[in-house]
Amino acid sequence: MRERSYSLAAPALAAALVAGVLAGCGAGASAPPAASTALPSPSSGQVNNTPAASGMTRFAAARVADQVSFGATPALVDALAQQGLNAWITAQMALPVTQMNPPAYVRDYDTNNQQQASAAYNWPANDLLDKALAGNDQLRQRVTWSLLQFIPVNGKVNPYAMVQYYNLLQRNAFGNYGTFIRELTINPAMAVFLDNASNRPTSDQCPSCAPNENYARELMQLFTLGVVQLNADGSVKRNAQNKPIETYSQEDVEQLAGALTGWRFAPSVTPLPSTDWSNAAVPMVPEDWAPLHDRSAKTILGTPFAANRSAPQDLDAVVTLLMAHPNIGPFVSQRLIQNLVTSNPTPAYVGRVAAVFRNNGSGVAGDMKAVIRAILTDVEARRGDVPGADTTRFGKFREPMLWYTGMLRGLGCTKNLVSPQWGPVAASSQRPFNAASVFGFYLPTDRAPGSNLLAPEQKIINAAEFTDRLGSIGWNIADGAANGANCQTDALGQAYSQSPRALIDEINARWFRGAMPPTLRTNLQLLATTQQFGNDANQAALVLTQYALTTPFYGIMK
Repeated sequence: MRERSYSLAAPALAAALVAGVLAGCGAGASAPPAASTALPSPSSGQVNNTPAASGMTRFAAARVADQVSFGATPALVDALAQQGLNAWITAQMALPVTQMNPPAYVRDYDTNNQQQASAAYNWPANDLLDKALAGNDQLRQRVTWSLLQFIPVNGKVNPYAMVQYYNLLQRNAFGNYGTFIRELTINPAMAVFLDNASNRPTSDQCPSCAPNENYARELMQLFTLGVVQLNADGSVKRNAQNKPIETYSQEDVEQLAGALTGWRFAPSVTPLPSTDWSNAAVPMVPEDWAPLHDRSAKTILGTPFAANRSAPQDLDAVVTLLMAHPNIGPFVSQRLIQNLVTSNPTPAYVGRVAAVFRNNGSGVAGDMKAVIRAILTDVEARRGDVPGADTTRFGKFREPMLWYTGMLRGLGCTKNLVSPQWGPVAASSQRPFNAASVFGFYLPTDRAPGSNLLAPEQKIINAAEFTDRLGSIGWNIADGAANGANCQTDALGQAYSQSPRALIDEINARWFRGAMPPTLRTNLQLLATTQQFGNDANQAALVLTQYALTTPFYGIMK
């Protein structure tokens, strides 16, 4: 039944989606309204856009919700409108840190039992989604997700290590970036993922030992500095021949790897299960045997490191060196801006945030609270709070994870969908902890096809993703995946039964900030009145909702 009802609607939906894509991309569409154009009245299906006491309209509050959470809900929009952005950020940063607390089977399972192994590996991603859907600490979790995009781990590590890695990111999302780098370096999950656990200097005492440069290289390339030198605004520094200047050399990688030798997994007073052999909940400790740390003098990025220093001393010096490097502010700032607000920030935007990364106003570098606040309150982030006021280059693709959680939060779901047959549901092209490599799901330098604009998320938005968006949630709900998820689909079904306009108004209020474009409203009205979607009102309403959310009008976050 599920497949039949969708297949009947599919040709019409596909045709309408093509029209929507063309309109959303500007082909055959009228120009966007100017900043001074009034929003349609509430009687036309648009929500009231009168500013709250905070001065924030509901449109602006819903727009902010896209940047600070895993999707707008009425309660979140109300809180933002009533408190204002700065006060809401302050309240979010005061909330206690949410941590994963897994059941015993995530840490200890039989690797030869496929059912047990699948349950263990599914749990971290499903718990992350549960927290994304219903957690009060939306801003912290959204920052954690942002960090996970450019500092990932994947199935190379055990499920319990994934849990502890998520907990590490949560603890540091509003902390200090330098502290985070230090804790990251001795985190067992990262040590397994990028092999620093096997990084040992070759010596007469240990001729079989060998350095491993993997973590040292990615620490500079992907987590802190990047491969080319940057100006304060993130633009590339170039030499007299107009070629980019490299940030580091192979010699720097080798020397840094030497400084990061000499760490081992923490011992346990009780036997560890084989599926937690790295003792993932406990930070690594220095090796007891001196030859396992490279104690020679080193020079890294032009900075001398004295001989005969311990592993902790060298690590502290590495953190100090990286935090003092001029690249780290614009490098990290741009990645956070891309993940939270816009894929293609202007150099001026990057420069303003990077200045806060360098100095929070009290002489402290790497203050994540100050950096996140600077990103979200910047004039470029807030300009679009007035409909039509933003530039055409501003915005980002709604990546699969945020599309999935955004739809579910709009439906009122408080738990992730779990298929009775297949287990936890997730965005198939961006499942948490499932990036193919250390480069994550996409590169921050990926550009839109045929354009010079940065658009990293488009890399994973393909035909399969569009197919999922058009039908997968409806299919899963029809199959019972929403049992226990508290999704409130009846309101959509009741609106559909009342009239197409009532359903469109409901979709508009929940997912379109009360400002659905006329083109999409017309297309939805046409589909609702000319196509048959079965006899179940809830399912028919979901089909139309998924179509609306698959168009660029929702798929692009502006």
